[in-house]
Amino acid sequence: MELSRRDMLLTGVAGLALAGCGTGESGNQSGPVGTAPDTEAAPAETSDPLAELDGVATAALIASGEITAREAVAAAIARARALEPQINGIVNETYDAALARADTELSGPFAGVPFFVKDLHRTNGEPLEFGSKGFRGYVPDVTDPVIQGMFDAGLVSLGKSTTPEAGLISTTEPLSSGPTRNPWNLDHSSGGSSGGAAALTAARIVPFAQASDGGGSIRIPASCCGLFGLKPSRGRTLPRDFSGPPPVEISVVLSVSRSVRDTAWLLDAVERKGADALLEPVGRVTQASSRRLTIGYAPEPLIEAETDPEVAAAMDSVRQLLEDLGHTVKPVTLPLDGNQFRDDFLLYWAGGAAEFAMDSAKFSGKVVSDEIVEPWTQGLAQYFLARRGELPAAIERLQAFEARYENALGELGVELILTPTVASPPPPIGYQGPEVDFDTLLERVVSFAAFTSPQNVSGVAAMSVPLSWSANGLPIGSHFAGRKGDEAMLLALAYELEAARPWASRRPPVSA
Repeated sequence: MELSRRDMLLTGVAGLALAGCGTGESGNQSGPVGTAPDTEAAPAETSDPLAELDGVATAALIASGEITAREAVAAAIARARALEPQINGIVNETYDAALARADTELSGPFAGVPFFVKDLHRTNGEPLEFGSKGFRGYVPDVTDPVIQGMFDAGLVSLGKSTTPEAGLISTTEPLSSGPTRNPWNLDHSSGGSSGGAAALTAARIVPFAQASDGGGSIRIPASCCGLFGLKPSRGRTLPRDFSGPPPVEISVVLSVSRSVRDTAWLLDAVERKGADALLEPVGRVTQASSRRLTIGYAPEPLIEAETDPEVAAAMDSVRQLLEDLGHTVKPVTLPLDGNQFRDDFLLYWAGGAAEFAMDSAKFSGKVVSDEIVEPWTQGLAQYFLARRGELPAAIERLQAFEARYENALGELGVELILTPTVASPPPPIGYQGPEVDFDTLLERVVSFAAFTSPQNVSGVAAMSVPLSWSANGLPIGSHFAGRKGDEAMLLALAYELEAARPWASRRPPVSA
């Protein structure tokens, strides 16, 4: 889940009315809608050895002259063309521009490595739709600073990956382009809002893809697609865009990846350094640490939700793994008011939807309706408008949450908190579809994504690590959260877990 464009919450939105802002027709489905294409697809033969490499290894081959950047990019394009009809994770292809860039003199740690940019972020001269019908035809003339940082690291964009409308939900099923399907099972969600990035990475089309996280949007799709996903601390990376910070800055940018080191190297490339640094720079973390940690085990979310039995069993297994590795794990309950947090975060989130709806109307020249804005977004906007008078107090509590969260970890005497990333394995396509009845959908989204939003509001570092799979082969992520600035600690632990319970050899049925 993601709030894009300054989290889309500006002070002026409280006084706006949304003309024709209804929730649309209710789907009210509890299971999949329609039939997924090629659902029973068998695991693909690995015909392209580059598909198995992570970004660091790909860059090393290019730097050594064993392959050219054009060959690496062309191979990724071929993989995309072969698998995209099943996955539907690309909203805009820029293959000719990618090949042309690959032929230039590139530098940086990822020189020549192909990736995708999420359809919430600006790249100069390329269409940007925010997963919405209301922004068709929008072409920005600037590149967002954090995306430029990735280009400066030598990465080559193949285009835009799919996202739900405005990144406002924990699945990627935009009505503008259709659902993005999970390579582990095409009947299931790839998560959201970086669902396209995760599906394309899991399918081995690219070694990693740019992603962003405003309520779990890196960590949720990482869990759904069996990937590693690190949410950096607030202020860690280069600015996401050129606007000033919103009242509560919850969105951050990095990636979803198949290896820990790809994320670690990318963080080193795009974190703020020197006079621009807001936090002590992490640098390039390259290995596990011998330091043993005290980890609080909190299998129940701060926000009330029911955890699936398979997820609960997976977390217990991870707890045992950590203890076997010599870490101290103790059951904890965060001493925080989950109900108040849920209400405040939802109101803030819904304010972003109201802002997006008005921006869509302004850009398209049409009134807010199903023609330009999805029913889910309209429902959130209505939710906000009905409660907008409560916004100042909610913002004040959310701003104070950072200190309360870090104090809670201190009271518990732990360095990290372990929880599930999401409350269940990836749900079927349609279960969180944007046309489901609003009240039903709100309950489903809040329950599924109950574990991740506190870290966005507190601004701390957190990660999802792919350590478990369900009985029917769907990934289950383990979520670790520390304090602000704890990326090095998390990455060192991730390296250790990657070695103890490797996941890179697991290939989804739909993959290159």
